[in-house]
Amino acid sequence: MAGPLSGTTIIELGSIGPGPFCCMMLADHGARVIRVERPGTAIDPKDVLLRSREIVFLDLKNAGDQDVLMRLIETSSALVEGMRPGTLERLGIGPERLLAANPGLVIGRMTGWGQEGDYARWAGHDINYVALTGALHAIGPAEHPVPPLALVGDFGGGGMMLAFSLTAAIMHVRSGGAGQVIDCAMTDGASLLMAPFYSYLAAGWWKDQRQSNMIDGGTHFYGVYETADGKFISVGAIEPQFYSLFLEKLGVADDVSFADQMDEAAWPALREKVAAIFRSRTRSEWCDLLEHSDVCFAPVLSLTEAPEHVHNRSRGTFVNAFGVMQPRPGPRYSCTQLDEPRAAREISLDSLLAPASARS
Repeated sequence: MAGPLSGTTIIELGSIGPGPFCCMMLADHGARVIRVERPGTAIDPKDVLLRSREIVFLDLKNAGDQDVLMRLIETSSALVEGMRPGTLERLGIGPERLLAANPGLVIGRMTGWGQEGDYARWAGHDINYVALTGALHAIGPAEHPVPPLALVGDFGGGGMMLAFSLTAAIMHVRSGGAGQVIDCAMTDGASLLMAPFYSYLAAGWWKDQRQSNMIDGGTHFYGVYETADGKFISVGAIEPQFYSLFLEKLGVADDVSFADQMDEAAWPALREKVAAIFRSRTRSEWCDLLEHSDVCFAPVLSLTEAPEHVHNRSRGTFVNAFGVMQPRPGPRYSCTQLDEPRAAREISLDSLLAPASARS
């Protein structure tokens, strides 16, 4: 695989959610990622999170298969695992043994609650992790919080955080440092994503309640609105010059009730006025009026619509690889080309363990 991580080998112990997302990003960037699965595990060749991986099967409760894993570890830069705290240790392949085999190894441990802490031993899912951080409380209408898919905990605060920290720790080793263990908890990562909002709260211009702030749906100029055909559009006309254009395009520039953009007491009534205006035309009609302007506008697209939008097509944001429409690896580098994704493929242990000269 081409990319800035070409020449780096990562061992991924089979897991779900943020671990595979992390390793997908590493593989997208050129790392050779070898995923270890339990014997008998079915591999879906269209699983996007497993793209660009090599799959081998090992029973990590078996001493002989553990020895195979240790041989792989000796020539790898990192290992990623997403088991409950203490599981690797109970198997006899905890960090102490791994680092003894390869002192430069980076061990990324992905969990929801962390390796230690009051909740560490208990099960959970994304919604629970983001609930504990303040993030879930802040997302949704005034009446109740709304689960933000699994973007904040699993994939942003978990997988992407682990991909970043693994890369940083590998750089540390390559500059002469020692290998180490990364305790990557989704609660920590989701909390970190909330850093700006804790800053806004401390500064006194963020209310600790939903739909009461500038960018949480509390205003009339930043939000999602339904159109005449039951579809939706988004607007984010925050800056004064964008707000003026927004009012002009909606035909309310002369309505004095819109004059004071930051009058919070007026926001609920103005939201109702704007909502009625947007319900008067279809999404397509609003696109014709508002696209290609500085109103800060975009249609709300479905998963099937997004790959076909002219902007995404012009940038090649999505790609149809191994029969699946999916996001293309990113971001874009001026010098380093990222390969197209390929389906996960099973490889034999014999070929994996063969000397490089024999493989070539």
